[in-house]
Amino acid sequence: MYAAALVFGASSLIWAYKSITPPPPKICGKPNGPPVTSPRIKLSDGRNLAYKEHGVPRQSAKYRVIIVHGFDSSKDLYLPLSEEFMEKLGLYIVTYDRPGYGESDPNPKRTLKSETLDLEEFADKLQLGSKFYVVGLSMGNCIGWGCLKYIPHRLAGAALVVPLINYWWPSLPPKLSNDAYKQLPKSDQRMFWIAHHIPGLLYWWLTQKWFTSSIIVARDPIVFSKRDLETIKTMSQVPNPNECKVRQQGEYESLHRDLMVGFGSWEFEPMGLKNPFPENETNVHLWQGREDKLLSCQLQRFIAEKLPWIKYHEIAEGGHLIIHENAPCEAILKSLLPVEEPPFK
Repeated sequence: MYAAALVFGASSLIWAYKSITPPPPKICGKPNGPPVTSPRIKLSDGRNLAYKEHGVPRQSAKYRVIIVHGFDSSKDLYLPLSEEFMEKLGLYIVTYDRPGYGESDPNPKRTLKSETLDLEEFADKLQLGSKFYVVGLSMGNCIGWGCLKYIPHRLAGAALVVPLINYWWPSLPPKLSNDAYKQLPKSDQRMFWIAHHIPGLLYWWLTQKWFTSSIIVARDPIVFSKRDLETIKTMSQVPNPNECKVRQQGEYESLHRDLMVGFGSWEFEPMGLKNPFPENETNVHLWQGREDKLLSCQLQRFIAEKLPWIKYHEIAEGGHLIIHENAPCEAILKSLLPVEEPPFK
């Protein structure tokens, strides 16, 4: 009986260990890993970031913009910009796979600061100049906020598009934060809570089969507004053969680490940031869709009120996918650049 109990206990420990231990990533270009098919920049620590260029050649561009993709996305995100629009403005845009996504090497030590410094080194290796523009999308605004904290001197302008909200930021009013949090699907409330409080169990939570772990990770359309669903329909008509590459190195190194960084304890308080541009030499914008079902416009308004040096824009019928609509996407870029066209209302 004692021996059986020992065997049962040992088996339970082994099962528990396997349940919470993620598998190693399938690194691109390594044995048993996916092939490398995109241009990549090698960083000083040996990791590679894959990227994709759009618009006019970077050497002759008037404006150079880095767009940082969001959660469960990649450098191959859909941008509804015509070549004519980019040529008219002299616009060069580069997108890149953040660590662990697509064809960029994972970073097991990923933090807000490390991702921001990755972007800075990436810009330098591409020779984008002493200053460049940054557009962060949703979860990619871990880097958007990071740029305002760590490298504001490198910014020609910045746009935070539907930026993530960490419900545990100390400066958020508890009632406002709790109300917004409770509007999320129950499964995603639990996922964010685990990512913040016990990140060591996040892998187990997102791979267990007993409960619905996350509607967002499952890409359930219920999380999108009516206008978002129309946008998704439009996007589906444009082939994206690289969609399957987003999670190809493993969900732990892409999605799970994103959640742990975005909803963990931040290294700084965004609402505690002082204006790094007291002479208004650089424009910073925050764009939000009023009908966004993933992010609360009430919380975004509060953040904008606390940081009046950030220009707030709210699109009345917009959802979470405003960057993938032609008019808002063009307006977001025009708001950064010294062009004569008025911004989108």
